[in-house]
Amino acid sequence: TDVSELCGSAVSLAQQLTHIELERLSYIGPEEFVQAFAKESPSSEPRITHNYEIYCDWFPRLASLVLTDVCRQMKSKKYRVKVLEFWIETARECFNIGNFNSLMAIIAGLNKTPVSRLKKTWSLVDRTELSRLEREVSFYDDYCSYRTALRSAASKFNKGDPEHCIVVPLFSLLASDLHTLCQECLTILPNGHINFEKFWQLAKQVTEFITWKQVHCPFSKSPKVITFLQATPVLNEDASMLASFDCEHPETPEELEFHKKLLAEVHNS
Repeated sequence: TDVSELCGSAVSLAQQLTHIELERLSYIGPEEFVQAFAKESPSSEPRITHNYEIYCDWFPRLASLVLTDVCRQMKSKKYRVKVLEFWIETARECFNIGNFNSLMAIIAGLNKTPVSRLKKTWSLVDRTELSRLEREVSFYDDYCSYRTALRSAASKFNKGDPEHCIVVPLFSLLASDLHTLCQECLTILPNGHINFEKFWQLAKQVTEFITWKQVHCPFSKSPKVITFLQATPVLNEDASMLASFDCEHPETPEELEFHKKLLAEVHNS
């Protein structure tokens, strides 16, 4: 199935991705963050972090879907260009919506080696928009640009327009920030007091997260598209590299050797 034909437009695809993000986020309670970050204890109760883990699995799933959608276009460079441009446009629409997690997953998929090595294909793609989006979520200066964009999206949250009341944060960074704050909350100040400032920051971030995840997605829902995005098979690492080599033959000695190795493994299996 062709993703672009199934969805009709990049706007529609970004909206369906936002449905998935908000639905999965809605199941995660703050207690799952606490349990995910808690140190192991022999006497503690079993951790219940199922929803947290399911959501964490979504990011690499989407990145692999992007990669698969590009690399399966083995016979037509022109169509690979079309697919790349479609996903870049979808990433832009995710940014416009405030869905930063899907935005980052799409960029991650486009930057995976099986896709990034397709130089002849990329030479026909205008990368201006992709470069801009990559800067928006760059890890440079502790994700400064992303944090600015996140604050801007959060500032629109209570403006009354449901389509501009969506904030889907970059989940891996949110989890990292909360984990850091949890550790800092355990640090006793030199005067022997607990660090109330860190506790306040932790409470503020958790409260924001709870508010964001409770938003009802305002876009029309397409169960067919959502099922496809979550259930269609994706290529694993080796299969995606073989597909990539079928799209554009290996050129460097390293690629030739790796291709030979992958073919031998397939033959032996």
